[in-house]
Amino acid sequence: MSGLSVRLAQSEPIALDAELEVAAGELLGLVGPSGSGKTTVLRCIAGLHRPAGGQVRCGNAAWFDAAAGIDLPPQARSVGLVFQNYALFPHLSALENVATALGHLPREARAPRASALLERVHLAGLEGRRPAELSGGQQQRVAVARALAREPKVLLLDEPFSAVDQVTRRKLQRELAELRRGLSIPMILVTHDLEEAAMLADRLALLHHGRTVQTGTTEEVLTRPKNPLCAALVAARNIFEARILGHDAERQLTLLDWHGRQLEAVQAPQFAPGSEVAWTIPPSEVLLHRRVAPSRGIAENPVTGVIVDQLRLGSLTSVSIGIEGEEHPLIMDVPNHVAWRNGLEPGVEIGVSLLAKAIHIMPAEQTTLVGQRSQADRTS
Repeated sequence: MSGLSVRLAQSEPIALDAELEVAAGELLGLVGPSGSGKTTVLRCIAGLHRPAGGQVRCGNAAWFDAAAGIDLPPQARSVGLVFQNYALFPHLSALENVATALGHLPREARAPRASALLERVHLAGLEGRRPAELSGGQQQRVAVARALAREPKVLLLDEPFSAVDQVTRRKLQRELAELRRGLSIPMILVTHDLEEAAMLADRLALLHHGRTVQTGTTEEVLTRPKNPLCAALVAARNIFEARILGHDAERQLTLLDWHGRQLEAVQAPQFAPGSEVAWTIPPSEVLLHRRVAPSRGIAENPVTGVIVDQLRLGSLTSVSIGIEGEEHPLIMDVPNHVAWRNGLEPGVEIGVSLLAKAIHIMPAEQTTLVGQRSQADRTS
């Protein structure tokens, strides 16, 4: 099978300036806030929406080319599409729903093939049930089986697990991870859930106002965002501004001035000394100095501050630390027992270390930083 190449451009009704490349057998996670155009991109690939400009190519075949006047109808594009709301026929059984996508087979071969596909998605024995007699997770499996029935060259998944409960969602995610091992076609998963994207996708593409702002491996996009906007889109909770002091080539470090504090970060020689930059660090890489018996690690980027808020989230406590001179709090996540043993609570002064290897430096975008923080809150 061949890869998928997508370039889309339009100004309305939803602005698009998107580029995607998906290799055969690869799952690309398409992530972005509500209204960013994710579903519109899938509709353009499937032939359900015609953009003003661009191309959609699968291997050597052009499915859409605005300049050449090519626009194949959906039935000619060989796309498997799983909708958010399943889109099953309510009056048909699970077997009959899958069989509706098997028109390319002789009539006598459709039922056996539909039955095999239902068995593949763990629905053997439920072939005769109608959608109303199936749980949400079972309906989603029928939708996946129907999408695979056409032996598609591309599989598109539009928030396929959003309508089920958390336990069922986790089970379906595991099943998708298992199912995709046997598929050698390009796959795109639209999701709002960054944890889901990190779990299932090989690469991520961030979409903002219809524009792809960063594409890369899942780890790269989540831990090394291109700029503060991308950091906000992946719900980074620590985004700050600083100034480059210089570079230590021997130790492969870049030195930052953060409100009069010198921080060491992974070397970023592309930024000139004196330039203003942004930087981010995951809350898990902010290490608490033990208040009773200080550890040996306190020498690495030590910072002191006062706890302004803390929130217990499952097995972790999220601690917000007010830093002198900094408008936004520094966020640290610690296990609940660590917070309890160290007597952490609002008003307590604590010391932390910022791991140099985890500090990621980005170009500064000072005029939009505050707005991006609030956007990250809405999409996390």
